[in-house]
Amino acid sequence: RCEAGMAARGLDRDRRAVEQLNYELGIIGRLGFEAYFLAVAQVVADVRDIGIRVAARGSGAGSMVNHSLFVATANPLEHRLLFERFLSERRASLPDIDIDVESARRLEVYDRIIERFGTDRVAVTGMPETYRARHALRDTGLALGLPPHVVDKVAKSFPHIRACDIRGALKELPELRQLAADASSYGPLWELAEGLDALPRGIAMHPCGVILSNATLLDRLPVQPTPGGHYPMVQADKEDVEDLGLLKLDVLGVRMQSAMAHAVAEIRRTTGRQIDLDNPDHVPLDDQFAFALIQDSDTVGMFQLESPGQQDLVGRLQPRDPQDVIADISLFRPGPVQGGMPALYIAARHGATPIYPHPDLEPVLRDTYGVTIWHEQIIDILAVMTGCDRALAEVARRALADEKRLPKLEAWFREQAGARGYTTEVLDDVWEIVASFGAYGFCRAHAVAFAVPALQSAWLKAHHPAALYAGLLEHDPGMWPMRVIVADARRHNVPVLPVDVNKSATAHQVEQTDNGFGVRLSLSTVKGISEDQVARITAGQPYNSLQDLWQRAHPALPITQRLIQIGALDHLKGDQTRRDLLLQAAELHRHTRSRPGAGQLPIDDTLVTAGPSGLREMNSRETLDAELNVLKIDVSQHLMEHHHRLLREIGATDAQHLKTMHPGQQVLVAGVRASTQTPPIPSGKRVIFVTLEDGFGLVDCAFFDDSHEACAHTIFHNGLLLVRGTVEARGPRRTVVGQEVWNLEELAAARRDHGPQAVLDLLGRREPAPTPAQPAGTPARTLTNGTAGAKLHPYADLQPAGTRSADLNRLGHTSQGSAG
Repeated sequence: RCEAGMAARGLDRDRRAVEQLNYELGIIGRLGFEAYFLAVAQVVADVRDIGIRVAARGSGAGSMVNHSLFVATANPLEHRLLFERFLSERRASLPDIDIDVESARRLEVYDRIIERFGTDRVAVTGMPETYRARHALRDTGLALGLPPHVVDKVAKSFPHIRACDIRGALKELPELRQLAADASSYGPLWELAEGLDALPRGIAMHPCGVILSNATLLDRLPVQPTPGGHYPMVQADKEDVEDLGLLKLDVLGVRMQSAMAHAVAEIRRTTGRQIDLDNPDHVPLDDQFAFALIQDSDTVGMFQLESPGQQDLVGRLQPRDPQDVIADISLFRPGPVQGGMPALYIAARHGATPIYPHPDLEPVLRDTYGVTIWHEQIIDILAVMTGCDRALAEVARRALADEKRLPKLEAWFREQAGARGYTTEVLDDVWEIVASFGAYGFCRAHAVAFAVPALQSAWLKAHHPAALYAGLLEHDPGMWPMRVIVADARRHNVPVLPVDVNKSATAHQVEQTDNGFGVRLSLSTVKGISEDQVARITAGQPYNSLQDLWQRAHPALPITQRLIQIGALDHLKGDQTRRDLLLQAAELHRHTRSRPGAGQLPIDDTLVTAGPSGLREMNSRETLDAELNVLKIDVSQHLMEHHHRLLREIGATDAQHLKTMHPGQQVLVAGVRASTQTPPIPSGKRVIFVTLEDGFGLVDCAFFDDSHEACAHTIFHNGLLLVRGTVEARGPRRTVVGQEVWNLEELAAARRDHGPQAVLDLLGRREPAPTPAQPAGTPARTLTNGTAGAKLHPYADLQPAGTRSADLNRLGHTSQGSAG
């Protein structure tokens, strides 16, 4: 199978590739893993056969065997990937091959695996769920008999922290000040909730782990149905599974893969062009238009590159080729950030002389300008300096994570490398790099696997933006809410078309307009609409009146009212207003209820309010409110348009003009809170990172701990913010170090009721906070390079990177931050 694959890939006459293949086959044969590799190759082939995008991820991408079996796409020799990082005879751990599939079709993959191998041989892994603050408060509150809506409000007020920190957070966090004032009214809630810390809540289906075994799987360990009852699930988590000696295949559902598959399908539907994203002739990974977007930090909607931290990093790095993107993805990790590697790499990338700890290490570090970024480099450094083989060097690299083993490992390194003639000074320098980085670094094979979809999504944004936006809105793969995606589409001249009962489908679709291709919002976006109602509406299209829609699609009254409010029936109303249609919908509902069992109106039935009733049309603010309530998207106009006059009066700066401002300038910025993060940072202190979206772009703000007492409560409890702060340059980008913050809606109300002077009075009420430029002698407050961080503040968010917490209000949107 491998030899056939090598011939198909044109590598059968490549001496290095053939030697590497034979070396790997020898190790796999001696370990007895041939059947596992063949089983994984069969799974990948089966997934491709049913039309699902699949790509290898992780250290398994560094195997020539996986490459020849068409499990991994990238040639490991071209990217200097090491097989020993994945598998060797010295490693006690079992091989773990990860594959990415379309998130929306992940369960189809499970079904196909079970169809191929049978339920006796396949099971998913379990995932114990333990109590953290929010779940502990919910379950304790309900057990104490508190009203559900009160419990929900209390739980959502807390960041994603450990349950044992509940009372500490209540006492210390400014955003919980109001809740703390009423804390005594909740009785023993806080103490009891803290007592649940880390206790198990239950066992859930792991989101990706699949066990492949022979027919004796069910005789080896207990298996139960998943909570949904669809799949067999072992009563063990992923660590226990490995300890039991079972081989695991990680099938990771990736939303961006679904988004890109949707985009490709829309391109084919609208243009007839069939694009193969994995074919470099169709989608070159070094496309200049894609890189222009990346260099401009215009990365919303790009896999792994769209978070505020990554926008900052790519803006300073200015990637020029795929290898730069691979490095960028790797640098945005705790280990490299802790060691200051991003700044060193960026400096070398832009002309600084590379520094190598020793000339022998130049071949290892040349392609990263002397900066250590990847696990593979640590392995090669240890192998070069101690003379050991790469397999032993990988064992040593893994030991770096164990502080108890570090002294023995350091003694071994110094003894072996010293015996080969390296000076004490060189040994000190190299060991500092190895010890500080090895335990937290990033696998180059991971980075290569991440960079490919990142560049594919960048290519789609550069050449088929409407299709990509349709995919992003359909599958929601990133850290940004839908309204930010819509605003980004507007900035790229992609029309976003409203929901329409005659034109909208079950999914977001590309549609030709007078201004090029746009995105038509789907019926599924409507709040509360069921799949059955969407199917009935789309099956009956087109409709010629509200009554026609009511009779043939049978939508529920609340859904009909929401469709009318957001203008989905505007092309059917003629000279009537939306309020006229709302009146008719109520009458239709009354007619239908008065004829039980009839199910529809008589053909000759006429409505009393069939014509205009004199009710006025909804104004723009009412229309906007309806869109936010029903769709959570401001479609007809940007939410900030109602505040432009106020912002001009007070001298606020928008995202577009912020780029031209100089570091140290005082500035007012405003926008909709698009994301709020409190990630771990190198200093270990708590910094609140807020991204505002103002219609002209994204504005990143940072609030240091000395501003939290005055600002945190306003930040976390309002969706529209006005921030006063100081401009800081981050490469071509500008960040605002916030000092004061106001609820923009309160300022707008003050202007409406009392005039412009009332707003100026509110803004001048407090003494201005010190700026980085004053007073003299005060050290400037600046952001360290990179925000992925190294130390965990007690109240830093524990949410997995890139996932979202619940909205605090209809506009609030929080994210712990994302590696991509």
